[in-house]
Amino acid sequence: MYLIRNVDPSDLNDLYELSGLVTFINLPKDIDLIKKKIASSVRTFKRADKDKSKNNYIFVLEDTELKKVIGVSMIHGQHGTDEEPHYYLTVGQEEKFSETINTGFIHGTLKLDYECNGYTEIGGLVLHPDYRNNASKLGKQISFVRFLYIGMNPNHFTPLIHSELMPPFDQDGNSPLWEAVGRKFMNVDYHEADVLSRQNKEFILSLFPSEIIYTSLLPIEARDAIGKVGDDTRPVKKMLESIGFKYTKEVDPFDGGPHYRANQSEIKPIRHMFKFKVSTSKLAADATTHSMLITLPNDPGKFRAVKVDGVLETVGEKKMLILTDECRSIIDEYGEFVGHGILL
Repeated sequence: MYLIRNVDPSDLNDLYELSGLVTFINLPKDIDLIKKKIASSVRTFKRADKDKSKNNYIFVLEDTELKKVIGVSMIHGQHGTDEEPHYYLTVGQEEKFSETINTGFIHGTLKLDYECNGYTEIGGLVLHPDYRNNASKLGKQISFVRFLYIGMNPNHFTPLIHSELMPPFDQDGNSPLWEAVGRKFMNVDYHEADVLSRQNKEFILSLFPSEIIYTSLLPIEARDAIGKVGDDTRPVKKMLESIGFKYTKEVDPFDGGPHYRANQSEIKPIRHMFKFKVSTSKLAADATTHSMLITLPNDPGKFRAVKVDGVLETVGEKKMLILTDECRSIIDEYGEFVGHGILL
């Protein structure tokens, strides 16, 4: 069985193992930083701060038979404040034309900008390679649980939901855009700058070019990385686009990874979220079932969710959830309960 729940301090070593599989600022390969993130998440689930920027939510996917965390995803209540702005490069175009020689060009441009009244950010999505392409849709479960939680607690998050995707890197793990621009102005490599930016972003505004950067002056490898995603991130991009996220024409100033956003109320899983009561009825033999991610009864400060298969029936103004026999056995210990769910 697979269970999604909020992170616990005992998950530290499993998260550290997962951090070695990716290059994520949200899940750095640094056990002390991961420990701090876990502590922040535990506090947030117990009592969210009025200042959304202080709230961090970490969800883990557990293989309950092995008692091992095999996936993770995160929400940051607000990315971008006066103290720690959200920096980005606006991707644009500029037309140039000379009547004298009857020649014109359209140049791609990048321009540094920042936002101090930022957005709720989803990120930190990792699934262990051994569990990918699983029939239980494990990647979708650990990704969609964030929308289930946001839909249940809309006031804890901003009206716009933001996501930053990873771009392609070269064979040595370097960012082509950083090598073409960032390194020339900051004299550190990509990973050093990435680590530094977790603690202080002042150096970005102080050292990065403040005027327009013409992409035609950049190497082709750097141009090709702007607004693109790496192979491992393509499924995430496809998923986000399918549920209502759109490319903002903004990219990360370090690596050129694209930024996506959507209105909270227009994200498909949130829009179609339902409240249900578990029914004791028996599922008809010929019933067409659907996969759903539903919440389980939770103690204060805790969150648990599980994938089930069944049928939703409308009885009056209520939704009754009729489960398959296999799924009913998973949640029998809870008896009849009321919860929230989304379709997978």
